Amino acid sequence: MKIESIRFGMLRVPLKTPFKTALRTVECIEDVVLMVETDTGHTGYGSAPATAVITGETHGSIIEAVSKFIAPTVIGRDIANLNQLTNRIQQCIVRNFSAKAAVEIALYDLFGQLYGAPLYRLLGGGDNVITTDITISVDYIDKMVADAREAVDNGFETLKVKVGKDPALDIERIKAIFAAVGDRALVRLDANQGWTPKQAVSVLRELEDSGVRLELVEQPVVGEDIEGMKYVTDRVHTPVMADESSFGPREAIELITGRAADIINIKLMKTGGLSNAVRIADISGVYGIECMIGCMLESSIGVAAAAHVAAAKSTVITKVDLDTPSLGEYDPVSSGVRFNDAEIVITDAPGLGITAVEGLEPLDLECR
Repeated sequence: MKIESIRFGMLRVPLKTPFKTALRTVECIEDVVLMVETDTGHTGYGSAPATAVITGETHGSIIEAVSKFIAPTVIGRDIANLNQLTNRIQQCIVRNFSAKAAVEIALYDLFGQLYGAPLYRLLGGGDNVITTDITISVDYIDKMVADAREAVDNGFETLKVKVGKDPALDIERIKAIFAAVGDRALVRLDANQGWTPKQAVSVLRELEDSGVRLELVEQPVVGEDIEGMKYVTDRVHTPVMADESSFGPREAIELITGRAADIINIKLMKTGGLSNAVRIADISGVYGIECMIGCMLESSIGVAAAAHVAAAKSTVITKVDLDTPSLGEYDPVSSGVRFNDAEIVITDAPGLGITAVEGLEPLDLECR
């Protein structure tokens, strides 16, 4: 099974409600979708959103990186040599993590199709059912409380609450949500780099002292501030998780060995795809550190790939944040992964099992 061509498309899915964080507000999922075609007639699907505030990538840069740099290194090569292919992808251009991830997702999809097995089994196997949290966007307190109650009523047992806009108001938001649903659901915080180290310590100590039990706090300070992450981790009881501070294996090792974080958040769009995601999980396992698998605001193509990684590495990836399919008005992707609110079920379909992508807009670009 050799790669013959790569075609491009755009996929847009409106959100049920705007997605608000300390960094941005988004109203629609917009992905570049790749279709990697082989000489055997198989098609592997990959995708990537533009998340400029995190990865620095736009739709244009993703398309340029794939068409000009990544495609020439993989076209004509055999899918069976997957490790060689992923190494070529990672070496042909620096950074451009989401572009690399889109191609890797498609190649892993084809790898599963080649051997007639769902991807998670080729990654080591595991339970085919996993459970995700759901995100509560930052908003007025009453709206956040209402959203939290609705999520719990819909079967979600873990809420990831977005904060980081205003420390004093954040405390009020979290106390109100915990009072409303804390006896029925776990509460995680995601500050999206919104606090200073001292603000983070002050907020978390206030919450701890007032009896608010948090499962974790995600990225309380600016991603590059590893010393700030350690400052917070050393001074609070709440477990601290690194997100924007950790892209690839090197950052994960630095955070773990420096005791700057208690948990590592793995996202394919930050790691550059599945190959490094698996490496980070394995590294974390060696050190006895838990991981979360997360996603950007992206289509269920990439989220399905992340679900396969989560299932295969569940001894280390103990927390799942793959809620984007639940945030969209609909899911245009028919795949081997079923997103049923909090429950994610992986079927026996080979690879990612993608059979259709409704509403995909083809781009006038093909690499051969």
